[in-house]
Amino acid sequence: MNMMSWTRVAAVVTCGIIAAPAYAITVQQVHSPGGLEAYLVEDHTTPVVSISFGFAGGSALDPADKLGLSDLVSSTLDEGAGDLDSFAFQSELEDLAISIRYSVDPDMTRGQLTTTSANIARGVELARLTLTEPRFDEEPVERIRRQILASLANRMEQPGYIASRKLFEVLYGDHPYGRSSDGTPESIASIDRADMLQWVKSRFGRDRLIIGAAGDITPEALGQAIDKIFGELPKTTGLNPQLPEANIPAKGRTVHVNKNLPQTVVYMGQKGIKREDPDWYTATVVDYILGGGSFASRLMEEVREKRGLAYSVSSGLAPYDAGAIITAAVGTRAEQAGESLRIIRDEWKKMADSGPTAEEVADAKQYLTGAWPLRFTSTSSIADILLAVQRDNLGLDYLDKRNSLVEAVTLEEARRVAREMYDPEALTVVIVGPENVDAAPATP
Repeated sequence: MNMMSWTRVAAVVTCGIIAAPAYAITVQQVHSPGGLEAYLVEDHTTPVVSISFGFAGGSALDPADKLGLSDLVSSTLDEGAGDLDSFAFQSELEDLAISIRYSVDPDMTRGQLTTTSANIARGVELARLTLTEPRFDEEPVERIRRQILASLANRMEQPGYIASRKLFEVLYGDHPYGRSSDGTPESIASIDRADMLQWVKSRFGRDRLIIGAAGDITPEALGQAIDKIFGELPKTTGLNPQLPEANIPAKGRTVHVNKNLPQTVVYMGQKGIKREDPDWYTATVVDYILGGGSFASRLMEEVREKRGLAYSVSSGLAPYDAGAIITAAVGTRAEQAGESLRIIRDEWKKMADSGPTAEEVADAKQYLTGAWPLRFTSTSSIADILLAVQRDNLGLDYLDKRNSLVEAVTLEEARRVAREMYDPEALTVVIVGPENVDAAPATP
């Protein structure tokens, strides 16, 4: 999508603010005449509608010799469809303030239609065309390909990107997660129109479809809309999106990528916790305390506030379907990288040994529950949240009960989960920067 179109749509979507707090939002389950299901938050205060949808199966399913295929296809689905070439399609999107966008991650392919309620019928038709009749004409495909290659060339020189890619390679090995979903210059160059058409044919099946919607639309109208968008898709394409479980190493190691840079970037990770795990909310509280809470976290306090070693340091949970991990990252001056890493290792071990304090748990729960309503600021964000609720099988009442699940976390549970989750011996570290800055011997 071009910048002018995004600007126009942004003006519309910004008006689509839903001011009600999260606990007051009512979620309806919609059953379409054609047998499709969707979650809906109906709101008629502003004339904006957003329909988010997802298909199980993402970039990790790309063939090994066609890495980057999902990215190229998802970037070009709105570059012409049906009888409309790229210019005509994009012009209509802009003229009618319609946004159709696609994205892909290792586990899922996502799309979203957002527009005014006055133009929803045309938006629905254009979205249908992107799924069923994408053109993949030479000019837009080559234009997007050049953009992707230029972006990839730029990222491949960035130490943060190098570190994250190397970390995934080491943690996941020959598992599909260990491959670069961005592709390589060679794999991206090898993708042709036949590959892209086959991708669409195999990926868009109704058996792997979930839908979330919000805004100025009734359940009846939504049912008709989703039948129009998705009704022509095959019931199944025969694709199995399930990946084999990753064998994440139980023993960590340190890998050094030598780069003559004034700064050093350190990424680290180990096996983590999946979203469906009963301890997920406890793990979220504990991670917030360690490094997920920005300035409220231990890592930020110890590395930046007390010692001024780095501008940014953080941790996070990455619950991939076939292999969850916990990660942390820091960027600092080369001569301070060793000390920064030692402090992070120490805090990792302290969390495992003694866990958080009662005050830390209380503060984390207060923030995580207080910030929850801030995620419901627009029609499109609510539609995306409803998509995530279905993806993770959280239920129609999740928006109401989520905060109570966080509040239920106890100090004893937090300490148990910290002890079980953090393993300093399993922590794999990737250092990108000059030599002789790591806090442990590097291995090949």
